[in-house]
Amino acid sequence: MTMSRFACLLAACLGLGATAPVSARSLDDILKAGELRVGVNPTLPPRALFNEKNEIDGFEPELAKAVADKLGVKLTLVQVGSPDRIPFVVADKVDIVMGAMSRTSERAKVIDFTAPIHSENYGIVTTDAKPFAKLADLNSESVTLIQVRGTTAIPFIQKNLPKAKLVLLDNYNDRDRALAQGRGDASFDGIDAVAYRLKIFPAIKWKVVATPEYGVTYSSFGVAKGNYSVRDWLNIALYELHTAGTVEAIWEKWFLKPMDTKVPVTPYF
Repeated sequence: MTMSRFACLLAACLGLGATAPVSARSLDDILKAGELRVGVNPTLPPRALFNEKNEIDGFEPELAKAVADKLGVKLTLVQVGSPDRIPFVVADKVDIVMGAMSRTSERAKVIDFTAPIHSENYGIVTTDAKPFAKLADLNSESVTLIQVRGTTAIPFIQKNLPKAKLVLLDNYNDRDRALAQGRGDASFDGIDAVAYRLKIFPAIKWKVVATPEYGVTYSSFGVAKGNYSVRDWLNIALYELHTAGTVEAIWEKWFLKPMDTKVPVTPYF
């Protein structure tokens, strides 16, 4: 997605037009309010999901609770989707956003990012009936890729796999269902949580192909542009949570395995 299209998306989602930017709450504002508003996407299990009590649960809510506890305020979870994660931050509907918030240079033009929370490893999600073995195999007019709007892989696909037909859906549940129903051939996206999600389709023989040629990305907290008091405090909190083993422990609880790529923790930010 180009920057001009990205800016149009923000304007459309927010209805900002030519209005002045919204001021984000500072760290002092959050402390005074006694509340931290965190955006999470419950269609990304086990990052976030609705549990049997219809409450938002998962890796991200649990980590957000650890952050709120460290700050000494209550946690308010706000449901977001992949397309509206960034607009919610820009419009001050949330103080920080998660939802597998991958750091990219394009997104960093619009919001600020903290140090990494976790790594993101990418691959091809398909079935064993398909011959795909590497990314280049997807670059064909006969291939239909099912992707989620507003996600990191889309600009890469548009640039590097231009021959493939691209179908965009609103969330990962719809993406998974479309693949299970045969409405597309594959999806190129993060694969850390794919085994957790796809187990609800036991009749499908899934195939997940890692694509190390794409590289590893990192997911962070997203905060409003220039909100340095919140960003810097979060960086310190994340360093403490990483070095204490808290982030990894919560990850293993929900993903049932260690991170495929460890986050290189540093005291500098």
